[in-house]
Amino acid sequence: MRAMVFDGKTPSLREQVLPDPTPGAGQILIDIHACGVCRTDLHLVDRELEHPKQPVIPGHEIVGTVAALGSGVTGFAVGDRVGVPWVGHTCGHCRYCLSARENLCDEPVFTGYTIDGGYAERTVADSRYCFHLPQHYKDIEAAPLLCAGLIGYRTLSMAGSAQRIGIYGFGAAAHIVAQVARHQQRTVYAFTRPGDHAAQQLALRLGAAWAGSSEDAPPDELDAALLFAPVGALIPKALRAVAKGGVVVCGGIHMSDIPSFPYAFLWGERRVVSVANLTRDDGLAFMRIADEICFEIATTTYPLTDANRALRDLRDGRLTGAAVLKIR
Repeated sequence: MRAMVFDGKTPSLREQVLPDPTPGAGQILIDIHACGVCRTDLHLVDRELEHPKQPVIPGHEIVGTVAALGSGVTGFAVGDRVGVPWVGHTCGHCRYCLSARENLCDEPVFTGYTIDGGYAERTVADSRYCFHLPQHYKDIEAAPLLCAGLIGYRTLSMAGSAQRIGIYGFGAAAHIVAQVARHQQRTVYAFTRPGDHAAQQLALRLGAAWAGSSEDAPPDELDAALLFAPVGALIPKALRAVAKGGVVVCGGIHMSDIPSFPYAFLWGERRVVSVANLTRDDGLAFMRIADEICFEIATTTYPLTDANRALRDLRDGRLTGAAVLKIR
């Protein structure tokens, strides 16, 4: 199979021809049709994540069809369309797994980070952590659901019943979660990079009540702010935008350092919390919503061999929506 491989040493991925993987017990072999390009992949290549598998095939927004079953697999058949997310396996015995918090597992396995992922023609995955996908999405459209959608959904869930939602960093995750929030009859305020008029127009088209720069103050106090931009300096800005009792939810796996700020920004029972991974229950709940709503998914597609260009475009802010590798 062809694959784009990160060796942990060079600053870009290298195309290689590798042996096809073989599914073990409980695993499925997947012919990959599409794989989303996530900011976490960029953090991996930029060496901002510790202890990756080396070498590793990145990619954790995988859409494909089941080509073969390992022993003991239930719930999937050869030919089924399947989605593979970031969380590839959890231990099942730590105190977090035993208390329905497998997203905090002490011994997790992550797709495209500690095991090989989807920047390739084939992969294997633990069937218990895979999802059936709503049929009305094409493969390219479905790929961003597997992380941008899932993490966005968990981030919004951590905002509780907040009605006025500010979203900072209007990219792949934000443009999906904005549609969930509007479906739930919440008011959305979109914050983009200064001058990113394309993202602002996308936000308004998807139902945002206001769209502007991350340097701007929203027209109303927010009940919650969701941060998808990995910029620590946005946390004090978001705290100043949320009302008393509000929450700032950081949805990324990596963020630059948070600058010091006056305690007055936090006072009034404001909170700052982070999102760590997701649970399979999150995934099942979100796929039901995705089936119900039929999201508009904005994508830019690249061939597998252009994965480095996709990562550069993501790094440089040249994308509106999600980047997706078209593999078949």
